[in-house]
Amino acid sequence: MTGMKRTTEKNLMVFTGRAHPQLASEVAAELGTTLVPTSAYEFANSEIYVRYEESVRGCDAFVIQSHTAPVNEWIMEHLIMVDALKRASAKRITVVLPFYGYARQDKKHRGREPISARLMADLFKTAGADRLIAVDLHADQIQGFFDGPVDHLMALPILADYVREKYGEQQLAVVSPDAGRIKVAERWSARLGGVPLAFIHKTRDIDRPNETVANRVVGQVTGRMCVLVDDMIDTGGTIVKAAEALMKDGAAGVIIAATHAILSDPAVDRLKNSPAAEIVVTNTLPLAPEHEFDKLTCLSIAPLISRAIKEVFEDGSVTSMFDGHA
Repeated sequence: MTGMKRTTEKNLMVFTGRAHPQLASEVAAELGTTLVPTSAYEFANSEIYVRYEESVRGCDAFVIQSHTAPVNEWIMEHLIMVDALKRASAKRITVVLPFYGYARQDKKHRGREPISARLMADLFKTAGADRLIAVDLHADQIQGFFDGPVDHLMALPILADYVREKYGEQQLAVVSPDAGRIKVAERWSARLGGVPLAFIHKTRDIDRPNETVANRVVGQVTGRMCVLVDDMIDTGGTIVKAAEALMKDGAAGVIIAATHAILSDPAVDRLKNSPAAEIVVTNTLPLAPEHEFDKLTCLSIAPLISRAIKEVFEDGSVTSMFDGHA
């Protein structure tokens, strides 16, 4: 008999870029490990350099990076980290995207536009990624852009359980800020015990990004505490106008719940002055000190991401984390 046999053990290693190391540290702590020491810096001409300080050969690598501002810089660092792992002989590379950059550019509204969300998936595949883990993608079809397994995590259990614990004794209604997110609102309703649903009918000017007009509320919200749910808050215009429309329609109050707190100017001022009683978000993106205010509550997404990583590493089921909906 020729050849040599070895029984090898799987080796989980967690890596992070410089965009949001605090979240990655929380994830590693939940997994009972530490982040792999990494050298990363820019050359004088702003090119990014990355090197891992210990061997990664044969490991099951999970590379965490949130695509926060400056988005393009952190995406490039993420791609370089994946390339470094591939060239250092990592056995499997899983890209963990708490926030997937360019996710809003998932289709063409007009001719001669890019589909940048697809380009992102192609870039990570070319760099050497075997798998993606993302949290609350802007559109479900982005999962099909990547030629390989994609685990789509939802922050809904974390956000909804917080809302139920704090506001569960009141009469609630779940409200989608537009018709496109009704399916997500339905899952929220089920999680909160089958409370009524409503949505905001709105129009958007395709020539003016981040601007919408909330036309009217569709559904019964009078006298109810409305949970206004969305995947992200960028400039805050859409969500604040929706909250104002709900209050105008007779809602008892509004709670805004969103996964990704982008909070581009003038979001903080808009949210502070909005009729919302509380704005609940997660830490998929780093929250600058100047973006913190009394009505804002930030919940950690680390337990969700760490559990998904553990399921992937142990060949378990990520779908089971979300009652078969993921």
